[in-house]
Amino acid sequence: MSDTKKISKTTAKPEGLISRFMSATELDTRLIGMVGALALIWIGFHLYGALVNGFGAFLTPRNLWNLSVQTSSIGIMACGMVLVIVTRHIDLSVGSLLGFCAIIMGVIQVNILPSFLGLGHPLIWVIAAACGMLLGATVGAFHGWLIAYRGIPAFIVTLGGLLVWRGAGFLVARGETISPVDSTFALLGGGPYGAVGATGSWIIGLIGCAAVVFGVINGRKQRTKFEFKLRPVWADTFLGLVGCATIIGAVLLVNAYPWPRGIVRRYAEENAITIPEGGLFISHGFAIPVLILLVVGISMTLLMTKTRFGRYVYAIGGNPEAAALAGINTKMMTVKIFAIMGFLAGLSAVVASARLNSATNALGELDELYVIAAAVIGGTSLSGGVGTIFGAILGALVMQSLQTGMVLIGFDAAVQRIVVGSVLVLAVYLDILYRRKSK
Repeated sequence: MSDTKKISKTTAKPEGLISRFMSATELDTRLIGMVGALALIWIGFHLYGALVNGFGAFLTPRNLWNLSVQTSSIGIMACGMVLVIVTRHIDLSVGSLLGFCAIIMGVIQVNILPSFLGLGHPLIWVIAAACGMLLGATVGAFHGWLIAYRGIPAFIVTLGGLLVWRGAGFLVARGETISPVDSTFALLGGGPYGAVGATGSWIIGLIGCAAVVFGVINGRKQRTKFEFKLRPVWADTFLGLVGCATIIGAVLLVNAYPWPRGIVRRYAEENAITIPEGGLFISHGFAIPVLILLVVGISMTLLMTKTRFGRYVYAIGGNPEAAALAGINTKMMTVKIFAIMGFLAGLSAVVASARLNSATNALGELDELYVIAAAVIGGTSLSGGVGTIFGAILGALVMQSLQTGMVLIGFDAAVQRIVVGSVLVLAVYLDILYRRKSK
């Protein structure tokens, strides 16, 4: 017996430093890999621009601020697509639904409400946005009903929706561009006035840091309460410091991007402000679309990890038959999931049309592919049962970074699509390899 113990001790491989670190911090290796890939993309595009053009334009406050705004619309829908794909479905209609909701909101706030409430009424943008999100949720619930209660495959239902809602939007708008949208509504799309400024950004950053610290402390209390294994103190401290440092870095970045000089001059004239000799520096701060994405991401993460609904979603994705036998109403869950997806498509329509300051028939074209790609690249498995909201948002950032970088370099639109398609296929292949290795 003693000889056996000695042999087992000598043959056991010592755990490496990296393995011990990953085990202690409980970090997801796939997400770390995505962060590393994102860093390589950013640095690569910046260095390429520096070599070719003599200056790097990617890692600048202006470009990264715009990148965050451009990611918002796709990121919002990607949060809903995680639920859809986790339950082994697909939604190909989100881009067309976004365009349809945008057209309806444009008609409501440009052609209908001013006649009843008066031009510039403060409720116009509220009613328009509410109608768009309600319409999206209703259409999504209808798709879910067809899938769950009529047994039509999600691929067919949403492929039909892709064609139907794009055509419906064209009929409503008669092929015309509807603009301009309500001035307050337009702020939801970002821009100098559609941001919270330096002070607001610091307030949000401090609240975020406090939330990170609270999360770490509360996590230890919960683990102690339920007698779960505790992370080492140094690991919790490390996670807290990294989280706070990331938030503070984001605040410094968005505050480093100033308003354009022309807008500053106009703002100073309107408010009787004397511009000093060196110029007036006014920070953008966090854009409103980015804050909307953060709220959606946090809310969806809590929904998926802290509620019964989220547990049901993963249970259905893991084994639909077993979930039904366990008493989960899988049909009603499908309706709810697609309703949430539709609601987020409507919310994304608010952000996209506000940013464009108009509603066009081309709005949302091919967005369904970028949304699905963002979810898959973010670690959501097409086999179902696996996926995270944070991963999908990170995947959306990766997709948008690739697009923005290729635009800065000067790649043709055709080349951009080839790269995006190749990245999507590669992401699915890596997911297959990862699942095989985990088994």
